[in-house]
Amino acid sequence: MTNANGTGTHAAALKDTVPEQDRPIVELRGAGKSYGNIRALHGVDLAVHPGKVTCVLGDNGAGKSTLIKIISGLHQHTEGEFLVDGEPVRFTTPREALDRGIATVYQDLATVPLMPVWRNFFLGSEMTKGPWPIRRLDIDRMKKTADEELRNMGIVLDDLEQPVGTLSGGQRQCVAIARAVYFGARVLILDEPTAALGVKQSGVVLKYIAAARDRGLGVIFITHNPHHAYMVGDHFSVLRLGTLELSADRSEVSLEELTNHMAGGTELAALKHELAQVRGVDVEELPEEEDLTAPAKASPASPEGTS
Repeated sequence: MTNANGTGTHAAALKDTVPEQDRPIVELRGAGKSYGNIRALHGVDLAVHPGKVTCVLGDNGAGKSTLIKIISGLHQHTEGEFLVDGEPVRFTTPREALDRGIATVYQDLATVPLMPVWRNFFLGSEMTKGPWPIRRLDIDRMKKTADEELRNMGIVLDDLEQPVGTLSGGQRQCVAIARAVYFGARVLILDEPTAALGVKQSGVVLKYIAAARDRGLGVIFITHNPHHAYMVGDHFSVLRLGTLELSADRSEVSLEELTNHMAGGTELAALKHELAQVRGVDVEELPEEEDLTAPAKASPASPEGTS
Protein backbone atom coordinates (compact mmCIF):
# COMPACT_ATOMS: atom_id res chain seq x y z
CA MET A 1 0.00 0.00 0.00
CA THR A 2 1.42 3.36 -1.04
CA ASN A 3 0.62 7.00 -0.50
CA ALA A 4 0.46 9.78 -3.10
CA ASN A 5 4.25 10.05 -3.14
CA GLY A 6 4.62 6.39 -3.95
CA THR A 7 6.05 5.43 -0.57
CA GLY A 8 4.63 2.90 1.85
CA THR A 9 2.22 4.09 4.51
CA HIS A 10 4.47 2.58 7.20
CA ALA A 11 7.44 4.59 5.87
CA ALA A 12 5.28 7.70 5.75
CA ALA A 13 4.22 7.20 9.35
CA LEU A 14 7.84 6.82 10.40
CA LYS A 15 8.75 9.98 8.52
CA ASP A 16 6.10 11.91 10.45
CA THR A 17 7.53 10.79 13.79
CA VAL A 18 11.16 11.60 12.99
CA PRO A 19 12.05 14.86 14.75
CA GLU A 20 13.23 17.72 12.60
CA GLN A 21 16.64 19.22 13.22
CA ASP A 22 15.15 22.31 14.83
CA ARG A 23 12.81 20.37 17.11
CA PRO A 24 14.11 18.77 20.30
CA ILE A 25 13.83 15.03 20.76
CA VAL A 26 13.48 15.47 24.51
CA GLU A 27 12.29 18.64 26.22
CA LEU A 28 11.56 19.64 29.80
CA ARG A 29 9.45 22.72 30.47
CA GLY A 30 9.40 23.99 34.02
CA ALA A 31 9.95 20.44 35.23
CA GLY A 32 10.34 19.62 38.88
CA LYS A 33 10.32 16.76 41.35
CA SER A 34 9.27 16.73 44.99
CA TYR A 35 9.68 13.95 47.52
CA GLY A 36 7.04 14.79 50.06
CA ASN A 37 7.96 18.21 51.45
CA ILE A 38 11.42 18.12 49.87
CA ARG A 39 11.70 19.80 46.48
CA ALA A 40 14.67 18.21 44.70
CA LEU A 41 14.12 19.92 41.35
CA HIS A 42 12.13 23.00 40.38
CA GLY A 43 11.42 24.96 37.21
CA VAL A 44 14.00 23.25 34.97
CA ASP A 45 13.91 23.86 31.22
CA LEU A 46 16.03 21.59 29.02
CA ALA A 47 16.02 20.78 25.30
CA VAL A 48 17.97 17.94 23.68
CA HIS A 49 18.40 18.20 19.91
CA PRO A 50 19.65 15.52 17.49
CA GLY A 51 23.34 15.86 16.73
CA LYS A 52 23.95 18.08 19.79
CA VAL A 53 25.63 17.55 23.16
CA THR A 54 23.74 19.11 26.06
CA CYS A 55 25.95 19.33 29.14
CA VAL A 56 24.32 19.38 32.55
CA LEU A 57 26.69 20.54 35.27
CA GLY A 58 26.31 20.93 38.99
CA ASP A 59 27.90 20.18 42.32
CA ASN A 60 26.82 17.33 44.60
CA GLY A 61 23.18 17.81 45.56
CA ALA A 62 22.46 20.12 42.64
CA GLY A 63 19.77 17.86 41.22
CA LYS A 64 21.62 16.08 38.40
CA SER A 65 20.64 12.58 39.54
CA THR A 66 16.98 13.56 39.90
CA LEU A 67 17.04 15.01 36.38
CA ILE A 68 18.49 11.75 35.00
CA LYS A 69 15.83 9.69 36.79
CA ILE A 70 12.99 11.74 35.31
CA ILE A 71 14.25 11.55 31.72
CA SER A 72 15.20 7.86 31.97
CA GLY A 73 11.76 6.87 33.35
CA LEU A 74 12.91 5.85 36.81
CA HIS A 75 10.95 8.62 38.53
CA GLN A 76 8.05 10.79 37.38
CA HIS A 77 8.08 14.58 37.43
CA THR A 78 5.65 16.23 39.80
CA GLU A 79 5.50 19.62 38.09
CA GLY A 80 5.97 21.03 34.62
CA GLU A 81 6.03 19.12 31.33
CA PHE A 82 8.16 16.33 29.86
CA LEU A 83 7.92 15.97 26.08
CA VAL A 84 9.38 13.46 23.61
CA ASP A 85 9.13 14.45 19.93
CA GLY A 86 6.75 17.21 21.01
CA GLU A 87 4.38 14.77 22.76
CA PRO A 88 3.80 15.01 26.55
CA VAL A 89 4.88 11.79 28.25
CA ARG A 90 4.96 10.36 31.76
CA PHE A 91 7.13 7.25 31.83
CA THR A 92 6.47 4.72 34.56
CA THR A 93 9.47 2.45 33.87
CA PRO A 94 12.92 2.80 32.26
CA ARG A 95 11.73 0.29 29.61
CA GLU A 96 9.17 2.83 28.38
CA ALA A 97 11.92 5.43 28.00
CA LEU A 98 14.13 2.92 26.20
CA ASP A 99 11.28 2.08 23.82
CA ARG A 100 11.22 5.77 22.86
CA GLY A 101 14.97 5.74 22.20
CA ILE A 102 16.21 7.17 25.51
CA ALA A 103 19.16 5.15 26.85
CA THR A 104 21.16 5.82 30.00
CA VAL A 105 24.76 4.80 30.64
CA TYR A 106 25.35 4.94 34.40
CA GLN A 107 28.71 5.06 36.14
CA ASP A 108 28.61 1.32 36.93
CA LEU A 109 27.97 0.67 33.19
CA ALA A 110 25.73 -2.36 33.93
CA THR A 111 28.44 -4.77 32.78
CA VAL A 112 29.61 -8.13 34.15
CA PRO A 113 33.41 -7.86 34.56
CA LEU A 114 34.16 -11.58 34.10
CA MET A 115 32.05 -11.97 30.94
CA PRO A 116 33.58 -11.49 27.44
CA VAL A 117 33.13 -8.20 25.65
CA TRP A 118 30.66 -9.64 23.13
CA ARG A 119 28.48 -11.14 25.89
CA ASN A 120 28.34 -7.80 27.67
CA PHE A 121 27.45 -6.07 24.40
CA PHE A 122 24.31 -8.23 24.07
CA LEU A 123 23.63 -8.72 27.77
CA GLY A 124 19.88 -9.24 28.18
CA SER A 125 19.24 -9.04 24.41
CA GLU A 126 21.11 -12.07 23.11
CA MET A 127 20.73 -13.27 19.51
CA THR A 128 19.49 -16.84 19.13
CA LYS A 129 19.07 -19.38 16.34
CA GLY A 130 17.31 -22.68 15.77
CA PRO A 131 13.69 -23.75 16.26
CA TRP A 132 11.74 -23.12 19.44
CA PRO A 133 11.92 -24.51 22.16
CA ILE A 134 15.54 -25.55 21.63
CA ARG A 135 16.86 -22.20 20.42
CA ARG A 136 20.50 -21.54 21.28
CA LEU A 137 22.81 -18.54 21.34
CA ASP A 138 24.02 -17.36 17.93
CA ILE A 139 27.54 -16.71 19.14
CA ASP A 140 29.17 -16.12 15.75
CA ARG A 141 26.61 -13.50 14.74
CA MET A 142 26.87 -11.73 18.09
CA LYS A 143 30.66 -11.58 17.87
CA LYS A 144 30.55 -10.28 14.30
CA THR A 145 27.91 -7.67 15.10
CA ALA A 146 29.67 -6.48 18.25
CA ASP A 147 32.97 -6.13 16.35
CA GLU A 148 31.30 -4.17 13.52
CA GLU A 149 29.46 -1.83 15.84
CA LEU A 150 32.53 -1.15 17.97
CA ARG A 151 34.57 -0.43 14.83
CA ASN A 152 31.85 1.94 13.59
CA MET A 153 32.45 3.92 16.77
CA GLY A 154 36.21 3.77 16.20
CA ILE A 155 36.83 1.10 18.87
CA VAL A 156 39.13 -1.69 17.70
CA LEU A 157 39.61 -4.63 20.08
CA ASP A 158 41.92 -7.51 19.18
CA ASP A 159 40.03 -10.07 21.23
CA LEU A 160 36.29 -9.89 21.94
CA GLU A 161 36.67 -12.95 24.16
CA GLN A 162 38.59 -11.01 26.78
CA PRO A 163 36.63 -10.22 29.95
CA VAL A 164 35.24 -6.70 29.83
CA GLY A 165 36.79 -6.14 33.27
CA THR A 166 40.26 -6.28 31.68
CA LEU A 167 39.51 -3.20 29.56
CA SER A 168 40.44 0.27 30.70
CA GLY A 169 37.78 2.48 32.22
CA GLY A 170 37.59 4.53 29.03
CA GLN A 171 37.19 1.45 26.85
CA ARG A 172 34.40 0.08 29.04
CA GLN A 173 32.57 3.40 28.77
CA CYS A 174 32.92 3.26 24.99
CA VAL A 175 31.59 -0.31 24.82
CA ALA A 176 28.54 0.83 26.80
CA ILE A 177 28.04 3.80 24.46
CA ALA A 178 28.34 1.61 21.33
CA ARG A 179 25.87 -0.87 22.83
CA ALA A 180 23.29 1.86 23.45
CA VAL A 181 23.71 3.20 19.90
CA TYR A 182 23.28 -0.27 18.39
CA PHE A 183 20.06 -0.94 20.28
CA GLY A 184 18.41 2.17 18.87
CA ALA A 185 19.19 5.03 21.23
CA ARG A 186 18.27 8.46 19.87
CA VAL A 187 19.04 10.21 23.15
CA LEU A 188 22.06 9.05 25.14
CA ILE A 189 22.32 10.06 28.81
CA LEU A 190 25.85 9.73 30.16
CA ASP A 191 26.13 9.89 33.96
CA GLU A 192 29.54 11.27 34.95
CA PRO A 193 31.41 9.09 32.39
CA THR A 194 34.80 10.70 33.12
CA ALA A 195 34.48 11.01 36.92
CA ALA A 196 36.79 8.10 37.81
CA LEU A 197 39.11 8.31 34.80
CA GLY A 198 42.56 9.77 34.26
CA VAL A 199 43.36 12.48 31.73
CA LYS A 200 44.10 10.15 28.80
CA GLN A 201 41.10 7.86 29.36
CA SER A 202 38.83 10.88 29.80
CA GLY A 203 40.00 12.08 26.41
CA VAL A 204 39.06 8.71 24.91
CA VAL A 205 35.54 8.93 26.30
CA LEU A 206 35.12 12.52 25.09
CA LYS A 207 36.16 11.36 21.64
CA TYR A 208 33.37 8.80 21.55
CA ILE A 209 30.84 11.28 22.91
CA ALA A 210 31.67 13.43 19.89
CA ALA A 211 31.36 10.34 17.66
CA ALA A 212 27.86 9.64 19.02
CA ARG A 213 26.90 13.26 18.36
CA ASP A 214 28.23 13.03 14.81
CA ARG A 215 26.01 9.99 14.23
CA GLY A 216 22.99 12.18 14.95
CA LEU A 217 22.26 11.27 18.55
CA GLY A 218 21.17 13.79 21.10
CA VAL A 219 23.60 13.46 24.03
CA ILE A 220 23.01 14.54 27.63
CA PHE A 221 26.44 14.73 29.26
CA ILE A 222 26.15 14.88 33.06
CA THR A 223 29.38 16.09 34.64
CA HIS A 224 30.90 18.24 37.36
CA ASN A 225 33.95 19.04 35.20
CA PRO A 226 33.48 22.23 33.15
CA HIS A 227 36.67 21.61 31.15
CA HIS A 228 35.41 18.24 29.90
CA ALA A 229 32.00 19.74 29.17
CA TYR A 230 33.42 22.64 27.18
CA MET A 231 35.45 20.32 24.95
CA VAL A 232 32.37 18.63 23.44
CA GLY A 233 29.33 20.63 24.57
CA ASP A 234 26.94 22.58 22.35
CA HIS A 235 24.67 23.79 25.16
CA PHE A 236 25.34 24.15 28.88
CA SER A 237 22.90 23.96 31.78
CA VAL A 238 24.18 24.54 35.31
CA LEU A 239 22.06 23.31 38.20
CA ARG A 240 22.31 24.69 41.71
CA LEU A 241 20.21 23.42 44.62
CA GLY A 242 17.62 21.98 42.25
CA THR A 243 17.13 25.06 40.08
CA LEU A 244 18.62 26.14 36.76
CA GLU A 245 21.26 28.79 37.38
CA LEU A 246 22.57 29.03 33.80
CA SER A 247 21.36 27.90 30.39
CA ALA A 248 23.47 29.04 27.47
CA ASP A 249 24.72 27.94 24.06
CA ARG A 250 28.44 27.55 23.50
CA SER A 251 28.61 30.90 21.70
CA GLU A 252 27.08 32.65 24.72
CA VAL A 253 29.41 31.50 27.47
CA SER A 254 33.17 31.16 27.86
CA LEU A 255 34.99 28.39 29.70
CA GLU A 256 35.92 30.87 32.42
CA GLU A 257 32.28 31.91 32.92
CA LEU A 258 31.16 28.30 32.94
CA THR A 259 33.81 27.43 35.52
CA ASN A 260 32.78 30.36 37.72
CA HIS A 261 29.14 29.25 37.67
CA MET A 262 30.11 25.68 38.38
CA ALA A 263 32.37 26.68 41.26
CA GLY A 264 29.71 28.79 42.96
CA GLY A 265 31.21 32.03 41.69
CA THR A 266 27.95 33.92 42.19
CA GLU A 267 28.02 33.29 45.93
CA LEU A 268 31.70 34.17 46.18
CA ALA A 269 31.15 37.36 44.20
CA ALA A 270 28.30 38.35 46.53
CA LEU A 271 30.66 37.88 49.47
CA LYS A 272 33.57 39.63 47.77
CA HIS A 273 33.57 42.59 50.14
CA GLU A 274 33.45 40.36 53.22
CA LEU A 275 36.15 38.05 51.87
CA ALA A 276 38.41 41.04 51.29
CA GLN A 277 38.49 41.55 55.05
CA VAL A 278 39.93 38.07 55.63
CA ARG A 279 43.72 37.89 55.83
CA GLY A 280 45.30 35.72 53.15
CA VAL A 281 42.29 35.69 50.80
CA ASP A 282 42.93 37.20 47.36
CA VAL A 283 39.70 38.51 45.86
CA GLU A 284 41.23 40.38 42.92
CA GLU A 285 40.49 37.50 40.54
CA LEU A 286 36.89 37.06 41.67
CA PRO A 287 34.33 38.29 39.12
CA GLU A 288 31.62 40.80 39.95
CA GLU A 289 28.21 39.35 40.81
CA GLU A 290 26.43 41.14 37.95
CA ASP A 291 28.90 39.66 35.44
CA LEU A 292 27.90 36.15 36.48
CA THR A 293 24.15 36.68 36.59
CA ALA A 294 23.94 38.38 33.17
CA PRO A 295 24.31 35.22 31.00
CA ALA A 296 21.61 33.40 32.96
CA LYS A 297 19.17 36.26 32.48
CA ALA A 298 19.86 36.38 28.76
CA SER A 299 19.46 32.66 28.21
CA PRO A 300 15.65 32.53 27.69
CA ALA A 301 16.15 34.40 24.41
CA SER A 302 18.66 31.86 23.14
CA PRO A 303 18.10 30.30 19.68
CA GLU A 304 17.45 26.90 21.26
CA GLY A 305 14.44 28.26 23.05
CA THR A 306 15.49 27.00 26.45
CA SER A 307 16.12 28.81 29.69
